[in-house]
Amino acid sequence: MRVGIGYDVHKLVDGRKLIIGGITIPFEKGLLGHSDADVLVHAIMDAMLGAAALGDIGKHFPDTDMEYKGVDSMELLKEVNEKILNKGYKVNNIDAVIIAQKPKMAPYIEQMVERISEVIGIERQWINIKATTTEGLGFAGKGEGIAAQAIASILEYKL
Repeated sequence: MRVGIGYDVHKLVDGRKLIIGGITIPFEKGLLGHSDADVLVHAIMDAMLGAAALGDIGKHFPDTDMEYKGVDSMELLKEVNEKILNKGYKVNNIDAVIIAQKPKMAPYIEQMVERISEVIGIERQWINIKATTTEGLGFAGKGEGIAAQAIASILEYKL
């Protein structure tokens, strides 16, 4: 078994949709980024890539490449999963946390788990997503941005 960790943060801005875990969440602001800025999926992808010693998402999907401008992060997650499979591994489990003061994430977590489960082809029971606030402290607590952390384990897998 191999394990990787991922972390991502994006600034909240006006004029963007808020997409986290592949789910559009109603909110007055969205996350700024080259892609759809899905902070949770970005952290998960980095954890998966790290577990397989394949670098990070910036290496595979650079923000200088216009091909990825506005791209759906779930499509990138699918590509990362294919890279993991091609290296002879399969995702075993994911544990992640979203760090945001607002909006509340709890109503959307099951949908996030379902979407991620579908894309990477593992059962929902092996994906855990939780959310926390920072009690008003730091950039997340002040509503300036949202962060996410993830850990992924992978196992050897024969195609």
